[in-house]
Amino acid sequence: MVEIATYEAIGQSEAFIAFQERISRVAPVERPVMVIGERGTGKEQAATRIHYLSKRWENPLVTLNCAALTPTLIGSELFGYEKGAFTGAGTRTAGRFEQAAGGTLFLDEIGTIPMEVQEKILRVVEYGTFERVGSSRQVEVDVRIVAATNADLPAMAKKGTFKQDLLDRLCFEVIHVPPLRCRKEDILVLARHFAGRMAFELGQEPMPELTAAAENALMSYLWPGNVRELKNVVERAVYHSDTHKIDEICFDPFDNPFEQEGQDEKNRAPGRSLPETDPVPKILDDQPLADLVSLPLKPAVQALETLRVRDALRQNRFNQKKAATHLGLTYDQFRGIKKRLGI
Repeated sequence: MVEIATYEAIGQSEAFIAFQERISRVAPVERPVMVIGERGTGKEQAATRIHYLSKRWENPLVTLNCAALTPTLIGSELFGYEKGAFTGAGTRTAGRFEQAAGGTLFLDEIGTIPMEVQEKILRVVEYGTFERVGSSRQVEVDVRIVAATNADLPAMAKKGTFKQDLLDRLCFEVIHVPPLRCRKEDILVLARHFAGRMAFELGQEPMPELTAAAENALMSYLWPGNVRELKNVVERAVYHSDTHKIDEICFDPFDNPFEQEGQDEKNRAPGRSLPETDPVPKILDDQPLADLVSLPLKPAVQALETLRVRDALRQNRFNQKKAATHLGLTYDQFRGIKKRLGI
């Protein structure tokens, strides 16, 4: 099956623009390209752009996720097989190399390919020929390879788990996809794009609008899942919102609200007082807020933080997620501050 990814070049940060310029420069050059990036950064989208900016754009772009196949299957999937080559091989079947003839073959997670298959790929790169599984006849093919991984291939080559000769052939150009944490200027641009598209899909009007608290939460998060995670978070926020104003951001859909509610009930049970180690200055209980200016800086900041956290909890009926969004914090940041203050 031929898989073609759609590409959206959205961003205005220096890192993103430089990345796009490198793609545009290497795309017309008939050489292999290695794309390196963390999960969710858009490695397949980068490969798609390389293909459609190349001279091969009218020919097939074929994708294979190498990590999704067992070592015994990946050879037949790449090179095809003859009828009767193995049990279940009822007809001659073309592999991904033949399907991509004249075009581009994108090998995602190339670091997972076993050594014996790497040998055959190296032969295709060097001589443009290979043999189908179960055949000794040479098949000629003209294919440009774009490979992607988040593994350390040079380290793997030193350990002998990745063929050094193949690595040398594939890395004519190595393009590093910038993670989202290095594209701060793009976070809200992407968020608004994903929000608008999700609203259109749901038939919602008017278009979504991120509140200041939501924007602060998005900007302060580290995005370990990169653009893919941002897309999921924003689309979920639009789906959950009852109005076009997007205020609450949920970063972890697996967080158990019932477990937290039970803890909240325990914390506000009748007769329960703050821990004896509660570091909050007494000024919060029996003196005006203006007297904070008379305190040394550290206890004054601590007192103000405590006041804001308690107030956010009260306003949001002790729902910690909503209190975090109210303060422009992520849920984890809010819990860390709350724990530090002894609340």
